[in-house]
Amino acid sequence: MSKDILLVVEAVSNEKDVPKQVIFEAVEIALASAAKRRFEEEAKIRVSIDQRTGDYTTYRQWDIVADEDYAQPAHELTIDDSVEQNLGLAIGEIFEEEVESEAFGRIAAQTAKQVIVQKVREAERAKVVARYSEKVGKPVHGQVKKVTRDSLIVDLGENAEAVLPKDQLISRETFRMNDRIRALLLEIRDDSRGAQLILSRNDPAFMVELFRLEVPEIAEEMIEIRGAARDPGLRAKIAVKTNDRRIDPIGACVGMRGARVQAVSNELNGERVDIVLWDDNPAQLVINAMSPAEVDSIVIDEDTHSMQVAVSADNLAQAIGRNGQNVRLASNLTGWQLNVMTSEDAVAKQQEESDKLINLFVNNLDIDDDLAGQLVDEGFATLEEIAYVPMEEMLDIDDFDEDLVNELRSRAKEALLNLALQAEEQLEEAAPAEDLLTMEGMDNHLALVLASKGICTMEDLAEQSVDDLIDIEEINEERAASLIMTARAPWFAESE
Repeated sequence: MSKDILLVVEAVSNEKDVPKQVIFEAVEIALASAAKRRFEEEAKIRVSIDQRTGDYTTYRQWDIVADEDYAQPAHELTIDDSVEQNLGLAIGEIFEEEVESEAFGRIAAQTAKQVIVQKVREAERAKVVARYSEKVGKPVHGQVKKVTRDSLIVDLGENAEAVLPKDQLISRETFRMNDRIRALLLEIRDDSRGAQLILSRNDPAFMVELFRLEVPEIAEEMIEIRGAARDPGLRAKIAVKTNDRRIDPIGACVGMRGARVQAVSNELNGERVDIVLWDDNPAQLVINAMSPAEVDSIVIDEDTHSMQVAVSADNLAQAIGRNGQNVRLASNLTGWQLNVMTSEDAVAKQQEESDKLINLFVNNLDIDDDLAGQLVDEGFATLEEIAYVPMEEMLDIDDFDEDLVNELRSRAKEALLNLALQAEEQLEEAAPAEDLLTMEGMDNHLALVLASKGICTMEDLAEQSVDDLIDIEEINEERAASLIMTARAPWFAESE
C-alpha cells in the first residue's frame, strides 16, 4: 500500500505538473475520510503520510474546551477531562490518539481521485493567478474558445482561460469561436468556482494601453497620457502631456499620416479618438477638451466643481455633440461638470445672477445699486464674504476707506443674524405631523426643517423627488432616496 501511494503521487505530480506536497495532502484527506466511516459523523480524523516511505498513521483528534463550551463529545474534551487523564493540555490545544489506519483500497482510491482532481484544479488556478496577477491592467491576447449568451470564454494559452463579459465588449462588435482577440485584463475576481480572469475591451485603460503599444514615446515615458474617456465603439478623448519639450505629444500620438492613431482606432472597432493637449489650468484643459468646438468664455464654480462653457450659437451643436457626446466625454476627461450654452445665454444668465446678488446686497445692507454692483464686480457673492473677508482685501477696492468697510461688515453681520432668527422662527412655527416625526430614519430637527418647507406629513414626503430634497443642508442624495422610499412604503402595502 505504501508503494501504491508513492506511485500515485509520482504519476499525478508529473502528469499535472503539480507539487507532490499537494498530492500527498489530497491522499491524506482521502484516507482520513475513509477511516472516519468507523466513527461518529462529527469525529475528527487526521492522517499523516511519511513522504519518503509512503507509510501512514491515522489519528483521532479531540479539541480541549472549557467546561461551559463542551457541546460535541465526538471531537471535544473538557479541561477537567484533560486534567483527570493527565494529558497536560490547555484550552485550545488538541489531543490526538492513534487509531487503526484504513487500507489504501478501492474506496480510498476513489475518494483520493476526487480530492486530487479538486486539488489539482485549485493548484492550476493558483498558478494561473500567480502568473497573471502582475498583468492586471495590461492587454492580453487569446483565442475565443466558447461564446455564451452573457460572455466569451477566451483561451490565453498554458491552461489559462479568461471571461470577457458581453457588457465589456465594444458596441456592435461580434466574435466567433477561434477568433483571435486582444483585451485588457481588468481584474482577477474570486467567486465560488475559484479565481476568474476578467477581460474588458471598453474600459478607457484598454485604449491607453493600446497607445502605449503603438507610441514608443509613451512607453519610454517621454509622453504621458493624463486622462482618457470613451464612448466605446463611437468616440473617445485622451489628454497627453510631453516631458520633453522637443516632442509634440499630439503629433507623436497621431503618427505619420495618422498611422498610430488609426491602428488604435481599428482595434477599437473604428472608434474615433480625439487627442488633446493636457494643461494644469483646469479652464484651459476644458477648452482643449471641447475640441473641435471653439470656446468663447468659461465661468468656474469651485463650490459645485462645475464650469459654464459659452460658445457661439453656430458652434453650439458641435460643442454638445450628437446625443451630448462631445460635452460628456470632455466632462469625463477633465473631471469637471460642464454646462454648455450660447454666449448670448451665458451673458443673460450672468446678468440675471448679478441682478440677484445686487438685490440681495441692496435689501440686506441698505446700500444703493451702484455700490452693490461694485461689490458684485469685485467677486462678492454672499453676505458672509462681506462680513468676514479680511479688511485688507476690501480696502484694496477703489474708493473704499476704513469707515465704509467697517460699516458694510457691520451691516452684513447684522443681516446674517436677522436671517438666522427668521429661520429659527420658521422652524418653531412649523408643525410636522406625528407620522413624519416618528417615521424611521427621521429626527426632530429634520422634521422641523421639512415642515418649514411645507412637507408636514409622510404623504407630503412621499410625493417629493430626490432633487426636491438635496438642497436641504441636512440631507444628501442617499438619505433623501431612503426617506422617500420609507414614506412611500404604505403605498406599496396598500397595492398588495
